[in-house]
Amino acid sequence: MMRALDHLEEWLVTLLMGAATVIIFVAVMHRYASGLAIPGVQDWLLGLNLGWAQELCIIMFVWMAKFGAAYGVRTGIHVGVDVLINRLQEGLRAKFVIFGLLAGALFTGIVGTLGARFVWENGAHYAVFTFFGLGTEGLFEGPTTPDLEWPTWIVYSAVPFGSYLMCFRFLQVCVSFIRTGALPHHDHGHVEGVDEAPIPAPGQEDKVYRMDDNLHARDLVDERSQSAQNGGQDGGARK
Repeated sequence: MMRALDHLEEWLVTLLMGAATVIIFVAVMHRYASGLAIPGVQDWLLGLNLGWAQELCIIMFVWMAKFGAAYGVRTGIHVGVDVLINRLQEGLRAKFVIFGLLAGALFTGIVGTLGARFVWENGAHYAVFTFFGLGTEGLFEGPTTPDLEWPTWIVYSAVPFGSYLMCFRFLQVCVSFIRTGALPHHDHGHVEGVDEAPIPAPGQEDKVYRMDDNLHARDLVDERSQSAQNGGQDGGARK
């Protein structure tokens, strides 16, 4: 289960981003295609209502942001100023790092709790009681979104879910740091799925872009030194 939980953010963000991209593309194509005077097709396109697409994409991006923040805690990609912390002695530095992680867990836990209370009072209470057939007298049904007419508590649920997941990630990183002494680090210059080429040695950078023809400029000094080296090897072989 932990293995699946470790990839929860990637799956959710990937799913939401892909779906939002498709929805936006379809909505834009529908808008432009509806202006074409194609008999039969134009009337059919005008009959389709995609006015909800923008609102749905906004909701999806809100959820992406909250779960993306939890992903940032787990992988160490959040921006932080640690110049002073890194100059401290090892033992004192470890205490400050643990304090910072626990403070992050406390803050996100409080935000998650306040968000859960707001969602519960903003219509989730009414929805749960209605689902189980319980009495709903005096309960606030809650507003709905303008276009989709969804209960707004569904949208606001991103706050408690995302914040509690961030709290869990802070605690997870803290436990890992106590055990190993290492924090997650993300290389911003690395792209997933792309193999990194080795860095050329000093003075050999131009060979990476060199063409095997007579139409491109070359480093004559480097070629002469290479020829001299080859000549010396041939002479040694003859001896």
